[in-house]
Amino acid sequence: MHRSLRQLRPLVPSARSRLSPVASVVRHSHQDAQTTPSSSSSSPNLNGEHGSRTTHFGFKTVPEEQKESLVRNVFESVASSYDVMNDAMSLGVHRLWKDDFVSRLKPGARGPQRCIDVAGGTGDIALRILDFAREKYADRETSVDVVDINGEMLKEGYKRFKKTMYHNTPQVAFKQANAQCMPEEEFPSNTYDLYTIAFGIRNCTSIPDVLKEAYRVLKPGGTFACLEFSRVNNPLLSTLYDQYSFTVIPLLGTILAGDRESYQYLVESIRRFPPQPDFAKMIADAGFTTGAMHEGKGGAWIDLWGGIASIHTGVKL
Repeated sequence: MHRSLRQLRPLVPSARSRLSPVASVVRHSHQDAQTTPSSSSSSPNLNGEHGSRTTHFGFKTVPEEQKESLVRNVFESVASSYDVMNDAMSLGVHRLWKDDFVSRLKPGARGPQRCIDVAGGTGDIALRILDFAREKYADRETSVDVVDINGEMLKEGYKRFKKTMYHNTPQVAFKQANAQCMPEEEFPSNTYDLYTIAFGIRNCTSIPDVLKEAYRVLKPGGTFACLEFSRVNNPLLSTLYDQYSFTVIPLLGTILAGDRESYQYLVESIRRFPPQPDFAKMIADAGFTTGAMHEGKGGAWIDLWGGIASIHTGVKL
């Protein structure tokens, strides 16, 4: 297992440049984007040639092959201030949501588990999983593989874990990999009991490919769990949240990180993410067994704070 960042196998080049504009992109309004599914499509490319696959980068339409590097640039830019970024985007409530997310999963309740936290570079979900298992069930054998495509994010997580009792133990490993195509030799099929991804899946180029990989690496009986910004259902709250998102958050990006563009993208990426029923169906289409297609008890998802964020789960049978 990987025990230090020197062992991380770089699957993508390390780009140090700031987010750069994409040539000839198509930009949509945020009202239009509310109903746009978050998936890649086959369409004429931006130069008019047919057959090229395009996807979204915030409200922009870009060639599919460009999105990965654009997202990487964003997260290299915000890695050192990632928690501050989430504080700005959720008024600090993301910490409570993450606590709720992990407590609902009850890691350690059925004995030691092997977990994988994807797009988890900064390690905050992994740390919560290990703390919950230890504090609630005296479990010091549950382990988490923290996986992220971005080396800068993993460095932040590694620094966080150096301050904990889990550093240099078999309970945590940091691995650099693409959530859409994790190498079989490093991430064998039917390996993990729990797969978590928090505030990360909306940044992936192909959500169906991420879900397919999650299904592959989970053991039969394993749980997929996703915490993500979602669709606000209350019209008044939705209006207020939009005003805050599109005016205050980019301004905070400028003030806190000197980086308005990255924060603008992150706001736009939330609006392009599929509504709760659509995402729940994508999880089911990947092979997972979910609750009924509604919110709440017995349903496929749980809304937090009126749908500002949602927790989706599925089980591999």
